Amino acid sequence: MKVGLILPTAQNEHGSVLSFAELKYIARQADAAGLDSLWLYDHLLHKFPGHSTVGFWEAWTMLSAIAALTERANLGTWVLCTAFRNPALLAKMAVTLDEVSAGRLVLGLGAGWHEPEFTAFGFPFTRRVDRFEEALKIIVPLLRTGRVDFTGRYYEARDCELVPAGPRPSGPPLMIGAFGPRMLRLTAQYADSWNIDWLGPPERFGEHRARLAEACTAVGRDPGTVAITGSLTIGFPELGDMPRWLRDPSQYLTGSAEDLALGLQRYAELGVSEVMCACYPHVPAVVTRLGEAAALLSARG
Repeated sequence: MKVGLILPTAQNEHGSVLSFAELKYIARQADAAGLDSLWLYDHLLHKFPGHSTVGFWEAWTMLSAIAALTERANLGTWVLCTAFRNPALLAKMAVTLDEVSAGRLVLGLGAGWHEPEFTAFGFPFTRRVDRFEEALKIIVPLLRTGRVDFTGRYYEARDCELVPAGPRPSGPPLMIGAFGPRMLRLTAQYADSWNIDWLGPPERFGEHRARLAEACTAVGRDPGTVAITGSLTIGFPELGDMPRWLRDPSQYLTGSAEDLALGLQRYAELGVSEVMCACYPHVPAVVTRLGEAAALLSARG
């Protein structure tokens, strides 16, 4: 099982956000520590009743910079909202970033869910899955074959070609974040991997696998050909202050590198292909311990 790190690009509960210099240090440290991947979430802002607005660094700009500063870890979007960018241009951006990163991009896509950010930045929130499906009908053929000719209700790409091609003939692998039946069907149709957001306790993984199997059966695909990925929260209170919302130790994995490796092993044995770790606090010692745990996990095969 691969182990990745989610780079913290959102404001914290005090309103501060890590600078690019700090994110650059974390990314390089994770790359050197042997972690398999680095991930950025794609949000423009969060607005919830009774809470201050939470801002984010824009994902693609930041990921492009990280690509030029790292050497071995895969780089992924967790997950990119197709409604925020023209789909043909997004495919062009993907092959370009795949070139910059020497073939390390994993293109994670989703339909989005947080209506306030759509409204604030002027993107339509209605018919999100319809729009997402049309976006895939442009993005996937462009990445896989280099061309598409499509006219839909929401998007069009007429006689479009991706020239020059990226470093991989079939483009970067596609990961889709999905929850509902229709989004799962699109995952089964188009994706190399499925992201189920937060994995939750290991005992619930059978439910996730059954949902994917049902979607794959509906489109005539072997469920074993779709990798399953998800995220976990990692916390080390002894290394610094934890967020107020994360004070219950049952909410996260913790302990020594050996303890953490054992916790991750439970998901590997269930068939999780890759786990994206959101780690707290944001200090170098946390990345070091996660890298040690990943090395122990890898050594066990």
